Amino acid sequence: ILLNDLIFKLLLNRGVLSGRQIAQEICLPIKILEKVLQDLKNQMLLGHRSTTSLNDFTYHLTEEGRKKAVIARSASAYIGAAPVPFDEYLKSVDNQSIIKESPSYDDLKRAFNDLVLEPSIIETLGPALNSGRGVFLYGNPGNGKTSIAKRIYKCFREEIYIPKTLLIEGQLIKLFDPQCHEPTGHSDKNPTSYDQRWIHIKRPAVIVGGEMELSSVEINHNPTTNLCEAPMQLKANCGIFVVDDFGRQRIKPEDLLNRWILPLEKRIDFLTLPNGIKVRVPFDELVIFCTNIDPKNLLDEAFLRRIPYKIKVQDPSPGQFGQIMNFLAPQYGVECDDSTIAYILERHFKGKRPMRCCHPRDILDQVVNAAAYKRTQPVLSQDLIDFACMSYFTAMESVH
Repeated sequence: ILLNDLIFKLLLNRGVLSGRQIAQEICLPIKILEKVLQDLKNQMLLGHRSTTSLNDFTYHLTEEGRKKAVIARSASAYIGAAPVPFDEYLKSVDNQSIIKESPSYDDLKRAFNDLVLEPSIIETLGPALNSGRGVFLYGNPGNGKTSIAKRIYKCFREEIYIPKTLLIEGQLIKLFDPQCHEPTGHSDKNPTSYDQRWIHIKRPAVIVGGEMELSSVEINHNPTTNLCEAPMQLKANCGIFVVDDFGRQRIKPEDLLNRWILPLEKRIDFLTLPNGIKVRVPFDELVIFCTNIDPKNLLDEAFLRRIPYKIKVQDPSPGQFGQIMNFLAPQYGVECDDSTIAYILERHFKGKRPMRCCHPRDILDQVVNAAAYKRTQPVLSQDLIDFACMSYFTAMESVH
């Protein structure tokens, strides 16, 4: 019935399509659809408009078929790939679990090759990623916690398949989300090599910030279209889920973690469908919390125990500050030497303010922008450095 309804709604929307075009839209092989289309024709719900090559036909709705299509559309506005049954999805998550990958030191070095990090950060992150459990990245703002978190998915080499749409207890749930899932292009290169109801993607990297609400971790049902959107943690399965700026969400930290006590500990979650049925779903992801607040000031011991890895991202040392400046300067088309770095540190940091990992980048930004305004080549001269730091730090200090 579901397949018939998809065909009815598709033809109601498009008018006339060949059998192969219908198969392409619904993501099922034409060999499977041929019998279905013939049965619908025999029931006088579809008619032939004309013949095409390769023994195909073009189809249109009969008057009776149009009535069926209108009823189907009123029940659900969904048109697209035939949904994947939930039990098939469960098998896929188990086969592609994030814990089945074991990132090595070389994998982490490759993922973070554009960041200057203390060796201890990588050494601590390695076991955390291999565990597939929760991680806290904490420390002062501007030291790269978010930059680290956003690159963690690159540590995992394998790519995975996910369904475009799920069928759970009669409910259609859209799973594929272009904002969270990056297709590999394999689907376009080999369109007949696998089940087209699935899409080949890099391991997911779902990132949420201060806009996160408790509703985003529940199934979102649209009563007008009768379609459901998968919650963020379901989209993150077999990948990573980053909660950025944790502690500043619209929901209290304890409310979120109360909701996730079981998932974090048992790697399973329970979701409520629009029809009231509760379903058990996998919680197969590495959850990363980034925060400027010391975790012990946010949560009690019971919560912290469920997030076993806590990694403090420290302020850079003068040597690391110099490393970052030397690493970034060529990207800005600017020359930098030891005397320049020594001047920046002595004139603008020593005894005045703590260093942050973002400062070299932000100072270079200011220098390049000032040079562009003055129609000169960007140079780390003392005048431009002083101008950049005066503008940058005065504004920040006036806020604080």
